[in-house]
Amino acid sequence: MTEGNFVDYIKIYASSGKGGSGSAHLHREKYIAKGGPDGGDGGRGGHIIIRGNKDMWTLFHLKFKKHFRAEQGGDGSKSRSTGKNGNDIYIDVPLGTIIRDSNTNKVVFEITENKQEKILLEGGMGGRGNWHFKSSTNQTPRYAQPGVDGLEGWYQIELKILADVGLVGFPNAGKSTLLSVITAAKPKIADYAFTTLKPNLGIVNYRNYKSFVVADIPGIIEGAAEGKGLGHRFLRHIERNSTLLFLIAADSDNIQKEYDVLLNELKKHNPELLDKQRLLAISKSDMLDEELKEEIKKEIPTNVKYLFISSLAQIGLKELKDQLWKMLN
Repeated sequence: MTEGNFVDYIKIYASSGKGGSGSAHLHREKYIAKGGPDGGDGGRGGHIIIRGNKDMWTLFHLKFKKHFRAEQGGDGSKSRSTGKNGNDIYIDVPLGTIIRDSNTNKVVFEITENKQEKILLEGGMGGRGNWHFKSSTNQTPRYAQPGVDGLEGWYQIELKILADVGLVGFPNAGKSTLLSVITAAKPKIADYAFTTLKPNLGIVNYRNYKSFVVADIPGIIEGAAEGKGLGHRFLRHIERNSTLLFLIAADSDNIQKEYDVLLNELKKHNPELLDKQRLLAISKSDMLDEELKEEIKKEIPTNVKYLFISSLAQIGLKELKDQLWKMLN
């Protein structure tokens, strides 16, 4: 799937169906002149339902269809026949999707499980037929209830990718290369900043047929939380990761500073991100000898676990998987 096909934010208009009208029919039959009221109820209007789909990972399918209107309920008829319920409209979304009310920006609900269904807008109730209103003082009511109007509104649909580990780092830190080596994912890789324009997911196969999911988030730069660069668009995807893997290249001018900048951007976006488990990997370490490694160790923050890796030379990757699995479990 190309970068342009990855959509993680969309705005839609939804309208549930109006309920059908009740019937004011009076029973007529040969030899029965006054059979009394027998008007049936109107059918329920169609719901707007959001449904989780584990095979989806983007909101691209909603990019060109943003208006959803459910069917109106059928009217009641004679012999107390209830009108047909309006057909419900189902909107499939990836797991990790949040629905917000556009007017208030409040979260309505979120979808986290496959085939999970949540009613976004309930269809209007059908009106009651005239037989409901028969009484000792009114034997032949000639009125029935109209159907209740449906609901409508604008909603924001946001995707937060579900992954166990989130890769955090500056552009060109080697995140995509690492993902391509430890998983079967095939992200775009090149020797310039902002190669990754969308989050990439990969499954790491661990021992004894175990596995965990890693998400490569587009590179963060200083000021990302305020909207600079590309990282700010994807910071919300990190919120669902239980463990954060910080990747800093061995040829960095100042590892401590880069790490602090990354932490600060996460904190500005959402302070709760600092409560997650963190692991620091020094990438491209195949260019280092033992003496250089000892020098770099002096720059590494003391409050985070770290290890040296090289995706190209396959150095430290087994230890990296072991450490991540241990943190996840």
